[in-house]
Amino acid sequence: MTHLLSATISTGQILPSALIIVVLIGLFILEHHFIKKYELKLKKSIMISIFVASFVVFLFGVFLMLWIWNFNFQDYFNRTFDQLIVFFEESIGKLISSVIILFVAQLILRISKIALMKIGTKEGPLQRRKRTISRVMRSTSKYLVWTITILGILALWGMNVVPALAGLGIIGLVIGLGAQKIINDLISGFFIIFEQHFNVGDKIEVQGFKGEVIDIGLKTTKIKNWKGEIKILSNGEISNLINFSRDHSVAVVEFGIAYRENIQAVIDLLNQELPKIKVLYPQIIETPSVSGVIDLANSSVNLRVIAKTLNEQHYAVERGIRQRIKEILDENNIEIPFPQLVIHQLKS
Repeated sequence: MTHLLSATISTGQILPSALIIVVLIGLFILEHHFIKKYELKLKKSIMISIFVASFVVFLFGVFLMLWIWNFNFQDYFNRTFDQLIVFFEESIGKLISSVIILFVAQLILRISKIALMKIGTKEGPLQRRKRTISRVMRSTSKYLVWTITILGILALWGMNVVPALAGLGIIGLVIGLGAQKIINDLISGFFIIFEQHFNVGDKIEVQGFKGEVIDIGLKTTKIKNWKGEIKILSNGEISNLINFSRDHSVAVVEFGIAYRENIQAVIDLLNQELPKIKVLYPQIIETPSVSGVIDLANSSVNLRVIAKTLNEQHYAVERGIRQRIKEILDENNIEIPFPQLVIHQLKS
């Protein structure tokens, strides 16, 4: 009779528990497929609500199974609460000290971030250089402060941090032996930054990719071109570098006029009218001027106009100068030659 009662109790506990497990697994599978199917269509608030509801259902299922197996919740919570009280009484000093250390670390990081950001955004002749150094220092200080903070908290709780420091030394040795490429990238990044090969905001060309430097780290450099494409280069791979931001750029426009035109009159006219374009293009440093005749072509006399501009700002200036030259020549009936084919018909 006792054996039959024990078997009945076991069956009454196992079957509901198995049913709960099956229901939970089924719900999670349905949720996974639903989220996967409508992930792009659902709002973030709805997705968060679904995850919260799933978590609540999971907790309810666990508590239900524990209740079926006659788990004593009151005794468990009483023992846990007593242990927490003892733990807090014994460790309240360490907890307060840990919180203070974390607060000081956060304070140091915020102060350094504000100071470095202010340095990086301060206008001046070395503004790009300052921005580059500030970004590297922010990244370095973050890792350094958090490493010291974690080691300090571990030491406060009685853990021996000497093996951890020794472990860092071993890791450094392993990196030095097995990750020479990483070391090469770091060393190259160090010299790029401190020898000022280029700075954040400079226009450079590396391996046929031309764009603006948007980020410099000790290991990698990010370059963004005019199409919005971003190329990430390891600093050790940067070679044959062209920096277009070291000096001012020059806008160069070449065009031709007919042989029958008065060359000097055209030059004088353009030198008189082209400087007015500076009002439309403030990036022009030196007003456009005609350099003179550069070629006597088959059907035209070719002239060249140059204008000095800010770094990498000459493209728009060249387009504006071309348009203005065409307008000036048209207004004064000066011929711009173009290829023509003359056919002679012989009389029979």
